[in-house]
Amino acid sequence: MKTLLLRIVIVLQLTLPAEGIAVEVARFSAMAAEPGFAPWRETGLRKQPRTRFSLVTDEHGTAVIRADSTAAAAALVYDLQADPREYPMINWRWKTERLIRAADITRKAGDDYPARVYVTFDYDLKRLGWFVRTKLRIARLFYGDAVPAAALCYVWDGNAPVDTIVANAYTDRIRMIVVQSGGDKLNEWVFESRDVYADFQRAFGEEPLDITGIVIATDTDDTGESTVTWFGDIRLGQR
Repeated sequence: MKTLLLRIVIVLQLTLPAEGIAVEVARFSAMAAEPGFAPWRETGLRKQPRTRFSLVTDEHGTAVIRADSTAAAAALVYDLQADPREYPMINWRWKTERLIRAADITRKAGDDYPARVYVTFDYDLKRLGWFVRTKLRIARLFYGDAVPAAALCYVWDGNAPVDTIVANAYTDRIRMIVVQSGGDKLNEWVFESRDVYADFQRAFGEEPLDITGIVIATDTDDTGESTVTWFGDIRLGQR
């Protein structure tokens, strides 16, 4: 009975919205089994194999996102507007089947992760140098305004210690934060909770502007490996 009650509590926490203390983030658990994931939108690089996203159910019958990736990359993006001072806490759960053996958080060739959750932020481009602004504008010509000027990327890594914070191997406008490391928790749901306001200050050394989006991703394109990851509902709320 104790186990049953615990499962019921977990399911309720994952499916019932908190009233008055959270920013609305479209819940995977409320999605219907139909093509697409609106209002989430899929994005990826042109002429590159894409991670395949699908809506499935977990062991409790709750709808979650499954990401299958073999030498591929893609992401699901959710646009929103929120003040991180008022809503600093992001909570989610994820489960992954396999680590990326050749992953290396310090190198472009190793920039693959079975699970990523990004939080993107608005940013005053005048605070960036000319070269960085130019690169950002060129990227937005190819990939649209979704290219963030600042982002935190929470990852499940195979090697780097938990709480490692480094610049992304491709751009220092994204700061990588390791929240899970190693294979001790493979194939089980792991619950995460982060203070994005505090993390932004630690990662960038300055105050964040508004949150502009949340992104989930699974990518194996740099290493050519394979993995499967599941993502549950994401919640953005107060402390």
